[in-house]
Amino acid sequence: MALYSAAAAVLTGLERGEGLKSLVYNSGFPHVRQLYALVSETLRYASVLEKLLDGAALLQAEKKLAPQLAKVLVYDLLFGKGLKCGGRWKALARRHRPRLEAELARMKVRHRVSRNEDLLAPEKAVSAGASEVPRYVRVNTLKTCVDDVIDFFKRQGYAYLGKAASVEELKALSGKKFLLDLHLPELLVFPPQTDLHDNLLYTSGHIILQDKASCLPAFLLGPVAGSHVIDACAAPGNKTSHLAAILKNKGQIFAFDVDPKRLATMNTLLTRAGVTGCQLAQQDFLTVDPRDPKYSRVTHILLDPSCSGSGMVTRGPGEEAAPSAERLQALAGFQRRVLNHALSFPALQRLVYSTCSLHREENEDVVQAVLQEWGWAFRLVTAFPSWPCRGLTAFSGAESCLRASPAETFTHGFFVAVLERYKEGAAASSSLPAAAKENPQPGEGMEPGAAPKKRKKKKQRMK
Repeated sequence: MALYSAAAAVLTGLERGEGLKSLVYNSGFPHVRQLYALVSETLRYASVLEKLLDGAALLQAEKKLAPQLAKVLVYDLLFGKGLKCGGRWKALARRHRPRLEAELARMKVRHRVSRNEDLLAPEKAVSAGASEVPRYVRVNTLKTCVDDVIDFFKRQGYAYLGKAASVEELKALSGKKFLLDLHLPELLVFPPQTDLHDNLLYTSGHIILQDKASCLPAFLLGPVAGSHVIDACAAPGNKTSHLAAILKNKGQIFAFDVDPKRLATMNTLLTRAGVTGCQLAQQDFLTVDPRDPKYSRVTHILLDPSCSGSGMVTRGPGEEAAPSAERLQALAGFQRRVLNHALSFPALQRLVYSTCSLHREENEDVVQAVLQEWGWAFRLVTAFPSWPCRGLTAFSGAESCLRASPAETFTHGFFVAVLERYKEGAAASSSLPAAAKENPQPGEGMEPGAAPKKRKKKKQRMK
């Protein structure tokens, strides 16, 4: 399905009260992130687009043009990428470009503004500012290496500025410039809104478009090559592909998701990324038997359960911006159950619990409640001690957890907690300890930006 038609279908589904994420993942469109971004931005400008359509009388002039499709076309024509695709719809929209641009100019004069974003309502303008986080690009080390990707972008006319020394440097990025991230060694940083969905590196699986905060869970889990790992709530699969890269495709990943269409999308992503040794299952993780011999060697679990999504900076009417107390209570109850279940796997040594939520009820409160039951066996460990944004002090030890936010870390909002089983013979306490790790794994006790070990074998260079 073409991008604009798919986006219009999602907008129509939102009017029926369906959820944005489910509509996008069930759309059949192959590039779900591109579709999600277009829909989100069209929603953000919805009131402006409606006024433009009325003022330019576009729907009256084009009787066969559906209103939702018109909004998508006009958004991309005037505020987006300039209609790089669309076939006959692109030709139709361009025929009306002069009158649409004239109406946009009149709107700016009436509102006494000079920028497009100034036409947004004040609260939407604030949200727009928060969404101006960089474009983060994770190098897929299953197919290439950081140096080769940097060289490729330089040949495409991008200017490489080296490794960032501070978050402020990320904020200053503009044009065709990019940096190596200051915290994660295989993450490149481009200016906000950089569109790489059609770039050869993306379509071939050499790079993964993944927000920095979303890279933290797999990085902090840090399983060594050969480990058996569970990704409990896996779709759409970016974290799973990151785990496979950390494992170097050596070992076994068990990935679960209940939605067959999301799982099919995930399978496509993992195939493109060159992931092997990953067993996908359409199954609710809560129904997985920890005593099944299949999972007897599982030592690491990545748990990123369903949450309110309140940390995502691109949100639309189809998702809750401020969930009710009842909704938060229900989500937290599910999150406690699934975390309890994960800790019951007998060989488990290390677990990362993460959400893209800002609410304490889904984050620190869940970890505290579960550790009250499992404090005799597991403890919170302080990972990434130099990470600037720590957990809220809901209980003693919460500072061991990590938080991320657009304001402080220039990422989406996120929460991460790392739990580790007490070593045999170590003194266990029924309290909620926040002990630092004695033998750090990757990402723990390591200063941000520490250089990884050099590879023994050179990856295949990209043409």
